[in-house]
This record gives sequence, C-alpha cells and structure tokens, in this order.
Amino acid sequence: MAEQTKTATLTIDGQSYELPIYSPTAGPDVIDIRKLYAQAGVFTYDPGFTSTAACDSTITFIDGDKGELLHRGYPIDQLAGQSHYLEVCYGLLYGELPSAEKLEAFESLVTRHTMIHEQMHMFFRGFRRDAHPMATMVGVVGAMSAFYHDSTDIDDPHQREVASIRLVAKMPTIAAMAYKYSIGQPFVYPRNDLDYAANFLHMCFSVPAEEYNVNPVLARAMDRIFTLHADHEQNASTSTVRLASSSGANPFACVAAGIACLWGPAHGGANQACLEMLKEIGTVERIPEFIARAKDKNDSYRLMGFGHRVYKNFDPRATVLKESADEVLELLGVENNPILQVAKELERQALADPYFAEKKLFPNVDFYSGIILEAMGFPTSMFTPIFAMARTVGWISQWKEQLADPQLKIGRPRQLYLGETARDYIDIENR
Repeated sequence: MAEQTKTATLTIDGQSYELPIYSPTAGPDVIDIRKLYAQAGVFTYDPGFTSTAACDSTITFIDGDKGELLHRGYPIDQLAGQSHYLEVCYGLLYGELPSAEKLEAFESLVTRHTMIHEQMHMFFRGFRRDAHPMATMVGVVGAMSAFYHDSTDIDDPHQREVASIRLVAKMPTIAAMAYKYSIGQPFVYPRNDLDYAANFLHMCFSVPAEEYNVNPVLARAMDRIFTLHADHEQNASTSTVRLASSSGANPFACVAAGIACLWGPAHGGANQACLEMLKEIGTVERIPEFIARAKDKNDSYRLMGFGHRVYKNFDPRATVLKESADEVLELLGVENNPILQVAKELERQALADPYFAEKKLFPNVDFYSGIILEAMGFPTSMFTPIFAMARTVGWISQWKEQLADPQLKIGRPRQLYLGETARDYIDIENR
C-alpha cells in the first residue's frame, strides 16, 4: 500500500471526518474513502469512475497530459521500437524484462502451447458462418474452462501460471480460427518455426493449396500493433476482468468477460469506426468538406481516430505506429485502395491544419492500426478480435496482480437511488 502523506477533512452537517491521502509513485494523490460509509453513512457519486481509483497497481501508468504510457516503468515508444511483443508480455506478467535465457525459455513455452484442444474445432462449427468473430471469440474463450480443467483453480499458483501461458499462446489461434470460419476457409494450424506475429498472419492468410511466406515488414507491423495494445491501465475491459475476477471466477471466464466489454464501439471498436469514417468520406476530393464539418461548432460531426479521452496531448502509441503504417503502405501501395488514399491525405491535411494542433486532435493509435490492418487485407470485423488478442496479456497480468492482493474484495459499486420508495402491493383487479 502507498504511504499515507496527509489527510483530507470532510464536513457533513457539522461533523468532520478525517480521510487518509496516499501518494503514488506517479500520478495524483488519492483520497481513501473506504471507511466513509461506515463512519458517515454516505456514499460518493462518480459515474464513469472518472475520479475513482478502484485498485492499486504496479503494471501500467498513463499521464494523459504529457502523452506518457509506461509498462512496468518502461516507456511504450522504447518497447515498441526496440523490443517485441513476447518480451513485453514477459515484463507485464513478471514485473521485469527478461534476460536472454529467460526470454528464450518463455518464448519456447508460449510457442508450444499455441495449439488448441482438437474438440474445440467442433465447437467453432456450432456457430453460424456469418457470426461476428467477436461473438465467436467470447464463446470459445469462455468455453476454454470446459476443456482445460487443470488450470481453473485460482487458488493454485501453478494453475494460475498455466492458465496465463495458455491464454497468451492460444488467443492468436482462436482469433485466426474465428476469421477463417467467418470466410469459409479451412483452419490453419500454428507453426512452431514462426514467431508470434508471423504465426498469426500465417494462420489467417495461408491456405492448404499453396505456400504462403509472411513478409517481415508485415510481421513487424503486426507485432507493434500487439505491443501497443498490450495493456492500458484500468480501462473498461480491464476493469471488467478485475470485477469478474473479484467474484472468484476462473481466468477463462474473466477474459471472456473482458472480450465482451471490448466489443463495445466506444472501446475496442474505435479503429473499425475510423475505417467506416474513411469509407464515408469516400474520395480525397471530399476531405475538405469533412474537415470543415469537424471544425464547425454547430455541427456534431467529428473525425474518428483523432484525439483520445485519456491523452490530452499526443497518443505516444500513435507516433510509433505511424512509422509502421508508412512502411506497410510503401510495401503494399495505396494506388488501388481508395480508403488508404483517403487516410493518407486526411492525415496530411489534418496535421497541417492549425485548428487540430490547437485542439490537440492528433491521429491516435486507432487511426494508424486501422490503416495497417486494412492494408494487410483484414476485414473491419477482425479489428476488435485482434485488439482482444493483444490485450489478453494485460488482462491476465491485472488478473494475477489482483488475486495476489491481500485487500481483495468482491467488487460491489454503490448507487444513487432515484426510484420509488416503499409502497404496498395492490391486487391486479384493483389497479
């Protein structure tokens, strides 16, 4: 627990209450209100939890004003530029970046857990072919608890560890199978000779009829997308995983709950919304019209993929991903894809417009990840499943941290009740 540095005084009806204030290693001080109801008989009211810390954590820190994102203290631009996804996974799961020997052992462990139980293939076939891949992933990941009984006991440290590795390792296989099933192609098994990102691309785009070689530029771009989405502090889906975990639910159920929450368009669907916006714009010639609408205070229209709720400056993840977007578009070209032509020109015009600089409406990670995934050939329905796959390690890291917290209690938010007070039941014939 953080060190108490001072107190706050709350006065209600002439009665004063002293509330402890704790200082974190980074970020604003926190007022401890845990005993407020017991002492004063009142709740606090904070819709959206915009000013409430629900836990203490050592995993990820965000400073939205500075545009700073740290995983275990390491800046995200350094991790995405110099590291790779599985090394970042190790750091999130265990608190420190690994030695070369530990990283090799971890990568080998993950690689040898990428296959899924063969009976799960039949489970996939129970879904309609036109089911959204996220719907399939919610069902399949939740069903993992029916296939892997030996890693559902949350009180067993070994089983927690096995579940963590299984989820990180098998999620690309599940996501790729959801994609293949949705387009009517046969499932492709994982390959142990490919790295994490290349293996995912191979499972998505190879077919039995011909050889498919993963381009290293595309594999690197995909790895960066994974890295930049690995964790993002106490967002909606992470909070959902923690809330589900607080009840003692098994890890597969908790992650399935996180996937369901991530499916919401206000959370994981932002890059899909960005591509839909680019399709709405349609042609480069129409860009000034939509920029003008975004700048018109009397028009509710806004450009998707610009600005961020948390980052009030620039999104540090976007700076890194822009480099990958440029590399991918140079490799694959934009000449035959009007959506990508619009994206590149919209980026150029928006960055050159003083209005967007003054409002700090810079392209965010969703803008660039959508462009990259579109260029690779993924349909928009796969954008959120890829996000879920990348975020799984963050969810699991937060899950493990919470289970080890001696202060753990089942989550039970309070409410400001505005309904009817007690009234008597009236027989139906008298109503």
